[in-house]
Amino acid sequence: MGVKLVSQISFSLEILLISIQLVVAAPRISKPNCADHCGDISIPYPFGMGDDCYMEDWFEIECDNTVNPPRPLLSRVNLEVFLIDLDLSAIEVESPIISSNCSGLENGLLVNLTGSPFFLSDENVFTATGCNTRALLTHNSPQLVGCDSTCLGQKDDVDWREMLPKLRKKASDRDWLTDYCNGYNCCQTVIPSLVMVFNPTLQDKDANRNKSGCKLAFLAGGSGLKSWRKKDPNVQFPMLIDWKINSTRRKIVDPEAVNCSNYNDHSFDEPAFRCSCNPGFEGNPYLGCTDIDECKDPNYDQCLRKILKCVNTHGSYRCVPQTKWIIIFGICAVVIVLTVLIIGARRLNKNIQKRKNIKRREKFFKRMLQQHESSSQDNIEKAKIFSLKELEKATDHFNVNRIIGQGGQGTVYKGMLVDGRIVAVKKSNVVDESKFEHFINEVVILSQINHRNVVKLLGCCLEAEFPLLIYEFISNGTLFQYLHEQVDEEFPLSWATRLQIATEISGALSYLHSAAAIPIFHRDIKSKNILLDEKYKAKVSDFGISRSVAIGQTHLTTKVQGTFGYLDPEYFQSSQFTEKSDVYSFGVVLVELLTGQEPICSTKSEDVVSLATSFIQMMESNRLFEIIDPRIVEQYSIKEEVMVVANIAKRCLNLSGKKRPTMKQVTMELEAIRFSRENACIEENWEENELDLQDFAAASTSILVSTTAW
Repeated sequence: MGVKLVSQISFSLEILLISIQLVVAAPRISKPNCADHCGDISIPYPFGMGDDCYMEDWFEIECDNTVNPPRPLLSRVNLEVFLIDLDLSAIEVESPIISSNCSGLENGLLVNLTGSPFFLSDENVFTATGCNTRALLTHNSPQLVGCDSTCLGQKDDVDWREMLPKLRKKASDRDWLTDYCNGYNCCQTVIPSLVMVFNPTLQDKDANRNKSGCKLAFLAGGSGLKSWRKKDPNVQFPMLIDWKINSTRRKIVDPEAVNCSNYNDHSFDEPAFRCSCNPGFEGNPYLGCTDIDECKDPNYDQCLRKILKCVNTHGSYRCVPQTKWIIIFGICAVVIVLTVLIIGARRLNKNIQKRKNIKRREKFFKRMLQQHESSSQDNIEKAKIFSLKELEKATDHFNVNRIIGQGGQGTVYKGMLVDGRIVAVKKSNVVDESKFEHFINEVVILSQINHRNVVKLLGCCLEAEFPLLIYEFISNGTLFQYLHEQVDEEFPLSWATRLQIATEISGALSYLHSAAAIPIFHRDIKSKNILLDEKYKAKVSDFGISRSVAIGQTHLTTKVQGTFGYLDPEYFQSSQFTEKSDVYSFGVVLVELLTGQEPICSTKSEDVVSLATSFIQMMESNRLFEIIDPRIVEQYSIKEEVMVVANIAKRCLNLSGKKRPTMKQVTMELEAIRFSRENACIEENWEENELDLQDFAAASTSILVSTTAW
C-alpha cells in the first residue's frame, strides 16, 4: 500500500513538473503585465485589455465580468468577440441581425469600421430571409450587392425562430450557409473585399405581395467553433473581421523571424500588412517570434539519432555526424600529417623568400648608392625603411577594401601606422627590371624634393616580394575624378578653385625645372597624377618615370613614355624630352580645368579626338566659350580671366617647344591673375564696408580716409 502511494505521488510530481515547463516555455501572447484571457477567450496582442496593452484604440478589448463566463467586447464597435486568430489576422465577432416586422427579434446595430484597421472579411456570406424581401448591402458604391428572397405558393411570411436554427446546422463546414438557402425563404450572396460598413437595406421585392412580413439580413462567416455555438443559436451568428497594420508598425518587427505580407490594394491610404511567424519560429508576430528548438520536439527532429546529432540553429536545425573513435583517430592522423607538411612547406618557403629578399635588398642598395653618387647631392632627405609587418598591419594585410587607386605603375592602399598617421602605400604590380628601376628612381627623385605642392615620400619597404613606397595620404582623390567623374556633386570645382589648382601645379613644375638643386623632368603630368587634399590644394604625384638632369642639360633622349593625350608631339617624334614637354602636358591639364572634358574622347563616328587639338581650333575660330565647362561659365565676372588663362593654355600647347613659355613664366602669369582677383574682392568688400561706415563718428571717418588712401 505504501509503495503504491509513493508511486502515485512520484507520477503526480512528474506531471506537475512537465506542466510547469510547458507554461514557462510557452511564448507570451500579450504584452508584459497585461491580461491575456477574458473568460475562456484568448486576447493576444495587438489586442489587449487595459492601458498600454493594445497597439492602438481600435484594438482595445473590454472584458464584461458581469456575466459568467466573462465575455470580451471590441470596445470601439461594441461587438462581442468569439475568437481572435493571429495566423489569419482575423477576429470573429457577434454578427448584428438587421430586421423589419420580425416580432420578438431585437434589431441589431449597424457596423461602421471606417477609419479603422478593420474591414469585413470577404469570407462572410450576406444572408437574408423573407417572402417578399430584397436585401441590399448599402454603403458599398459603386457596386450594388444584395439578393432576393421569395416564398412558394400562398405563403407570405417566414418564422424567423424556425428559420435561423436551420441556417446553422452545418456550422462545422466552411460552406455551411450555401447548402440551404436557394432563394426560397432565404437568399445568400458573397460580399466584395475591403467592405467597412454593414448597414443593409430591406425592401419589398414585389409591390403586389404582402409587405408586412418579417424581413431580416445578417453577415455570417468564420469557422463555426464552439465559442459561438454555446450562445443562443436563434439570434447569434459569427461575423469575420480582418485587420491590417500600417508600415510604421511593421518597422518594429524582426524581419528574420517575422514575415509581414503586403495587401497590395490601393484602397488603403498607405501600405497595409499582416504578419505571421516565419517557419522555425513561434509566438506572437507583433511582440516578437521566438526560435523553436526542433531538437526537443520529435515532430520536427528528422535526424537519425544513432548516426546524426540534432543541433538547433536560429530558425532551423541541422544534423551533424556523430564522431566515432575510428573517425577521430583517422582525423587526428590526417591532421598530424598535414601539419607536418604545412610547417615544412612554410619553413622552406620562408627560407627561400628570405634569400630572395636579401639578394634583392643588396641589389637595390647598390643601385641606390650609384644613384646617390651620380646625383652628387648633400641635401637628400633619408627615406625611412618600413618593415613589411608594419605595413601589413597598417593596410589590414593589403585588403582590397583599402585600395584607393590603381594604375600602370601599381596599386595604392590606404593605411594607418602605429603612431596614428594615415598614409598611402604604393605596391608595384610587376617585379621586373624596368619596374624596379621605376621604384628606385621614384625614391631617389622624391628624396631630393621638398615642396608643398609635391606629394611627400615618407619611406619604402624592401622586404616584400613587390616594392613598396609609403607616401603622405592625400584625402580628396585626384583632379581627374573631380573634373570627369563628379565625385562630389555638392561641391563642384569653382573657377577660383580651378585657378588655384592650376597655379599650384605650375608652381610645383617651376620648382622642379628651375628651383630644385638638380633640375627634374616629371614626364607624366596628367590630371590623374594631381592629388587634392582636404583644402583642395594640389599635390603632384607619381615620379616613376621622372628624370633628374645635369644643370645646363636641355633634353633627355629616351624611349617614348607617358600617357596618350598628354604627350608632347615634338617628343613623340624625336624621342627627346625637354622641360617644354612638361609644359605641353601642363597645357592639356589647364585645358581640362577650363573645359571639364577628358584629354581624349570619341565622336559619334567613333573617331578619336584630342582635346588639345579641339581647343586650339575653337580658339582660332573665336568659339572659345562653346567649349568652356558650363559649371564655370555660369559664374559671373570671369570672362576676361578665362580668356587670359585660355591664351596661356594655347601658348603651352604650341607644336613648337621653343615657342612655349617656361613653367616659371606660366606660374608668374597665373599668380598675377589670382592676385588681381584677390585685390578685386578686397576692393569690393571695402566698398561695402565704406557704405556701412558713413554714419560713424569723426574719429572713425578719419581712420577710414587714411586706410582708403593706402
